[in-house]
Amino acid sequence: MVWDLHITVGNMDDKRMDRRGFLKTATVAATSALAAPRLSLAADSNTLRFIPQANLANLDPIWTTQYVVRNGALLIWDMLYGVDDKLQPQPQMCEGHEVSADFKTWTFKLRPGLKFHDGEPVLAKDATASILRWMARDATMGGPIKRQMDALEVLDDRTFRFRLNKPYPKMLFALGKSSTPSLFIMPERIAATDPFKQISDYVGSGPMRFNKNEWVPGAKAIFERVDAYAPRAEKANWLSGGKRINFERIEWQIVPDVGTAAAALQNGEVDWWETPSSDLVPLLKKHANIAVDIADPLGNVGSFRINHLYPPFNDVRARRAIQIALSQEDYMAAVVGDDESLWKTLPGFFTPDTPLYTEAGGEALKGKRDYELAKKLLAESGYKNEPVVLLVATDLGIVKSQCDVTADLLKRIGINVDYQALDWGTVGQRRAKKDPPSQGGWNIFHTWHAGADCVNPAPYIALDASGDTAWFGWPKSDLVQEKIAAWYAAPNLAAEQAAVAELNAAAMEHAVFVPTGFFKQYQAWRKNISGVVKAPFPVFWDVTKT
Repeated sequence: MVWDLHITVGNMDDKRMDRRGFLKTATVAATSALAAPRLSLAADSNTLRFIPQANLANLDPIWTTQYVVRNGALLIWDMLYGVDDKLQPQPQMCEGHEVSADFKTWTFKLRPGLKFHDGEPVLAKDATASILRWMARDATMGGPIKRQMDALEVLDDRTFRFRLNKPYPKMLFALGKSSTPSLFIMPERIAATDPFKQISDYVGSGPMRFNKNEWVPGAKAIFERVDAYAPRAEKANWLSGGKRINFERIEWQIVPDVGTAAAALQNGEVDWWETPSSDLVPLLKKHANIAVDIADPLGNVGSFRINHLYPPFNDVRARRAIQIALSQEDYMAAVVGDDESLWKTLPGFFTPDTPLYTEAGGEALKGKRDYELAKKLLAESGYKNEPVVLLVATDLGIVKSQCDVTADLLKRIGINVDYQALDWGTVGQRRAKKDPPSQGGWNIFHTWHAGADCVNPAPYIALDASGDTAWFGWPKSDLVQEKIAAWYAAPNLAAEQAAVAELNAAAMEHAVFVPTGFFKQYQAWRKNISGVVKAPFPVFWDVTKT
């Protein structure tokens, strides 16, 4: 990196102001100097050069829930169903399905002629093996399906069937959701890999082949078009329809330094930047050849993720101390900067301006922040100045900025912070560890959840409180799980809203995690690029370059 954006604990308002001013000044300087290291010009219309949100440290979209891995996987593997921009699942690799009136028997048929990148046909046995591996890691939808499944049967080369002992009307959404882990179809031999171990074979079923030989983690990842891929006839819409790639190669350039990334985009060395720093958006908007727009109208929910297994946060009083001391305004200013139109406070868990949004039980996140009460709750929880391990991804701005605010917050309420500076790939590995914090585990990490994943409980992995099978942090609350089940059983929207209000209150009471606010982000691209759409992930199909 050209500079270190680490913010030491102290007066965060002053330091955020300094950071924004420094970024703007430094980027202008980097631009005028053509920003070393210099990337080759992205003039070739057959190659798209893209700066992703983070380093692609691994490429197993079932083993990890990191969005950057999911985004790469969308190029390599296809899905049985895929959600459109209304979050409605549409057939993708499937030709169609039949379902019994009681929603207990679901029969699916694959499209004819589907092939993997090695030329082998995609068969029902590949689909079922992929489903089983996904089920083992997807706590919110895959796991519940597996628990009520009597059988998953291959009927012939193109047909397979679920036989359930309870109704499951949301099956199609489960198979086509964009939330991680999404269900990608892999060859049976790859899908047979232990779901808690990473795959190393990337033979895909989607529109692009991963070039493993050119992969340099921390520098680049290369995807090459598969001419034999057979897209659907329908127009593409998010994860549904015909995924037509108009480039021979898509090159992901890993550029964690925002000044270098901005300069590369301005100089035409890259075509598209997934998550430009909001501090630099005004500069990019002034450039005659760059377009800037909101990436996803559904936005994102910032997350203060807590490990429920170990002190101090295995005691709910310590988790509530965070709730009543945390200022969402501070977090959002750090994440998105001066533009207040990009964020809002969020005294709840669900995406604002969607049918299930509620603030029920969210009082702890409203009003004046109370450090003294937080200290009192920490003392009652038995905290005695033990180091609290904070995992900090220094190469990912959304995460790093939240972590720096948290380091300051913890100091203010008397917590001894062990600030561990890592890269996002390493955080992804560490957060999966259930070891004690003093033995390689952790207490806190930060992330964010796409608004599309927070519109209801079905795709919301962060809200699941099933204990050992829950997402990282492993919260356990029978009441939260009861309220999630009530939402699944709700017969209409009014009943869903009532169930989600009770769920929101229960999850707040238990402090499953602490939302740091709601925010939107920009994306930026060269104006010779056409077809960029708004979505919770980069949509590469139908993009063209002149």
